[in-house]
Amino acid sequence: MPKPALGRGLGALMGGANAAAQPAPTPAPPAASAPPDNRERVERAPVGKIRASPLQPRQQFAPDALQELADSIKAQGIVQPLIVRPVGDNFELIAGERRWRAAQMLGLKEVPVIVRQADDRAVLEWALIENLQRENLNPIEEAHGYAQLMKQFGLTQEEAAAKVGRSRPVVANALRLLKLEPELQTWVRDGRLSVGHAKVILGLTEHERQRLAAERVLKKSLNVRQTEELVAYLQNATPTDSAARKAARATPGGDAHLNHLQEKLQERFGTKATVRYHQGKGSIEIKFFSDDDLDRILKVAGIDLD
Repeated sequence: MPKPALGRGLGALMGGANAAAQPAPTPAPPAASAPPDNRERVERAPVGKIRASPLQPRQQFAPDALQELADSIKAQGIVQPLIVRPVGDNFELIAGERRWRAAQMLGLKEVPVIVRQADDRAVLEWALIENLQRENLNPIEEAHGYAQLMKQFGLTQEEAAAKVGRSRPVVANALRLLKLEPELQTWVRDGRLSVGHAKVILGLTEHERQRLAAERVLKKSLNVRQTEELVAYLQNATPTDSAARKAARATPGGDAHLNHLQEKLQERFGTKATVRYHQGKGSIEIKFFSDDDLDRILKVAGIDLD
């Protein structure tokens, strides 16, 4: 099923589906003295006079993919011109940074460009749309792009979503990723932690607990369902938990002995352990998060199922 176009579409924003491939037809001037509109003319620009845009949301460019693009350009040339805007005596990229980087790798002196007059808001919108349509952004870059669009131009989530052809819930869910502990954002950016896992971990508001959960997910290769169970446990294991307070009050000598026992069990089994005690009765709960985790705990307890 083809992917639906985003908003007005990159082609519409850039002046039509064929604007990048060839000059757009110039409408007849209203008067003989009116100058022709040459905004869509494809020009040649020195590679050294083109600069990357600080508004570009994409920060990572895979070396292997850039090399493949460079090989393609070497064989066929740059088929689609770069879109730039004039900044002083130089040009700033609006679209086509991968082509520009590949051209630098090949040592090209000039590249085809279409020069546009555009303000910062238009540049950021175009850059977001281009990358989203081509699925070039990782989830954290996408979230930062939305955040930058909203902060820099005072837009609401709904307004930002409309600008790039996304729904408001999509933008809202993306922005939630920025509430992750900073290193966990890096793990999502690098693909070590999936967005599905990250969304579940966001159920924990404290960065320390987010990190604890993420480390457990990676160490034990937990799936999303198992991560939900882990997060639910960590959410319940808080000082405000009424059951925990009740158990602590019912424990002879207060909760110090109970906590010490739980710590010893956790050290022994390498997982969360809960001791419930009331008037000489209670239970011990030892958490596991996968079949392998259960096998490991049983071995530590000296239980052989064979």
